[in-house]
Amino acid sequence: MDIHDLSPAPGSRRRRKRVGRGISAGQGKTCGRGTKGDKARGQTRPGFEGGQTPLHRRLPRLRGFNNIFRRDLNEVNVGRLEVFEAGAEITPDVLLEKRIIRKLRDGVKILGKGDLSKKLTVKATAFSKSAVQKIEAAGGTAVVIGSDGQERPAAAQQAPATGEPAAAEPAVAEETGESAESPAEASDESGEA
Repeated sequence: MDIHDLSPAPGSRRRRKRVGRGISAGQGKTCGRGTKGDKARGQTRPGFEGGQTPLHRRLPRLRGFNNIFRRDLNEVNVGRLEVFEAGAEITPDVLLEKRIIRKLRDGVKILGKGDLSKKLTVKATAFSKSAVQKIEAAGGTAVVIGSDGQERPAAAQQAPATGEPAAAEPAVAEETGESAESPAEASDESGEA
């Protein structure tokens, strides 16, 4: 067998149907599409439902969105911590044992509702400002447990950043800019003279 003897298997290749070449050709006039309607005239885009509101617009109506970064935290008010003895160390696991929370979920946030009269060391994922103030006013400490497991004081997290040095820098820059311009202006004036 030579290479010029090779050919496709019988029936595997068919000639292209030539439409629109007259009635006698068999596929003239309507070209095998029948009469009228979208299928005779062109293509309908995927998801089109004849003009009614399509499914992809009907279903998620006014439902908002899901924040993939949201943390599902248990919320515990400082007033609930009165059940512990003075000097106790409170962690999410301890709150679970005391049935103050039912599940650990993504952590615990301590809120400021209620009064606290005991010195406690409270370790949680997050604190409100008022909760930190009430814990520290009672002589205790609030410790934030980070996502990496490291602990840091909650007061440091709540401390506001002051912007006074940043405001002072432009004034210095303006002064140096003026001093840099004055010798140049002086040299221009001397050159003109």
